[in-house]
Amino acid sequence: MNRIASRTMALILFVLVLLGGFVFFLAEYFIKADDWAIFPGSPHVYNGGNIGCGVVTDRDGALLLDLNDGREYSNLLPLRQSTVHWVGDRYGSISAPSLSHYAAEMAGFDVVNGVYNYGQTGGVAELTLSAKVQMAALEAMGEYKGTVAVFNYKTGQLLCAVTTPTYDPDNVPDFSEEDEQYKGLYVNRFTQSSYIPGSIFKIVTLAAALETNPEIVNQTFACTGEYKIGNEKITCEDAHWEQTLKQAFCNSCNCAFAEIALQLGADTLTRYVERFGITDAVTFDGVTTAKGNFEIVAAADLNLAWASIGQHRDLVNPCAFLTFMGAVANDGKVTMPYLVEEISVDGHRTYDAKPKAGQRIMSKETAAVLRDYLQNNVDTKYGAENFPGLTVGAKTGTGEVDGGKKPNAMFTGFVDSQELPLAFMVCVEDAGYGKTVCVPIAAKVLAAVQQALK
Repeated sequence: MNRIASRTMALILFVLVLLGGFVFFLAEYFIKADDWAIFPGSPHVYNGGNIGCGVVTDRDGALLLDLNDGREYSNLLPLRQSTVHWVGDRYGSISAPSLSHYAAEMAGFDVVNGVYNYGQTGGVAELTLSAKVQMAALEAMGEYKGTVAVFNYKTGQLLCAVTTPTYDPDNVPDFSEEDEQYKGLYVNRFTQSSYIPGSIFKIVTLAAALETNPEIVNQTFACTGEYKIGNEKITCEDAHWEQTLKQAFCNSCNCAFAEIALQLGADTLTRYVERFGITDAVTFDGVTTAKGNFEIVAAADLNLAWASIGQHRDLVNPCAFLTFMGAVANDGKVTMPYLVEEISVDGHRTYDAKPKAGQRIMSKETAAVLRDYLQNNVDTKYGAENFPGLTVGAKTGTGEVDGGKKPNAMFTGFVDSQELPLAFMVCVEDAGYGKTVCVPIAAKVLAAVQQALK
């Protein structure tokens, strides 16, 4: 009897272990099946280290890349050049993290059917980018290095994001990274770079001041061309004399903003930089951007003043700052950008974008004042005639850099429109002033967006 009981217990234990193992396997399968199916060596998904199935198109169905038999790019040279930093090259020198991120969806994998598109052509991934705008942006950038981007601040759709320098993946030039023309060629400057922002950072300082003291709009600021801080001083290119806050912002007055920064204090300005997400990495569709930087060494007043006007050790990533500008235009609420609209395989929708509405980072009242001031900049300084048919608010910046180079030219803003709710960012390296360099680029790109979205 004892022997039978012992055998029964052993059998029960064996069944329990077997059942536990089966349950563990099922759990692992449903959690990790995607990873098993699309591991980099999978012959169903990859070809020579690159994702090897499917087709990538722009928002209107224009071919960007056919992955089914090697890598076949668009037959339009400017389109190949303007999108290579998103779809990648043949050799992995420029990666395409979004395509890899959705490899399972491109292959048509699900946990019940497996790779049900096996032996066929893979999926069709539709990006939010417009081929027409990408090519127009590439032409507008000319020989400059940098990035220009536009996104819909209501939906998050990234309509344009061009990086220069670039090259034709179908005709790779003979170059070295030492060649100045091709320096930083493989970097997606929209996502992977951080720039000294210059005076576009005054938007951040102004927002922090409005959040902490709404009555600052009634304050006036005197500028003689310099603002003394101890034995040091902050300088302006011109003396602006007595001016309102709105005028000081339009004048991009360093002296006024140094005074505002000292009123705020280092801790308060730092807190609002964090709240606005200016230095945070942005993550979307398998892409994680570079972080920015904001630090005030030793909390010195002079360093605080320089930091408040976008110098000192300030760095901003173009995507993160574009997202912030979208929040300014969107009544203070963030909408996160995204690149991949949808993926379908054999008529089955395997992925649909779900726009991410973020948190409120500033009050409606603060956002409204910022929009008014930014539109005033365009109307009185940059020229509303550069943007026919659009109500644009914007700010230029001149990011001083070391090494004897010209400053980085910056320009960022938004279109106040229900039909075309756009935010934009232009960063041009070693170029000079934002007004002379970046405004014409933004004008051409926004005109292309108007035409493309008719």
